[in-house]
Amino acid sequence: MSEQHKHDPDTDDRQDDHERPGFFQVLHSVLAAIFGVQSSGNRERDFKKGSAGDYIGVYVVIVIAIVIAMFVVVNMVLSAAGS
Repeated sequence: MSEQHKHDPDTDDRQDDHERPGFFQVLHSVLAAIFGVQSSGNRERDFKKGSAGDYIGVYVVIVIAIVIAMFVVVNMVLSAAGS
């Protein structure tokens, strides 16, 4: 009656196929795509399992953060150059 469950990599792969990418996977994919270094495996995972809204939301937040950071840096440089 005590049946031992063996580790079956095929079963694990099938279970992973239905899971949506987590926040850090989405963040990693968006950052890699912004810098142009996204791997084909991650890109395929994103298109098969991911939700477009998740990626768009993270992308928008990252772009806004980059613009704000650039604005702050430019203002700091200009104020340092003026004094």
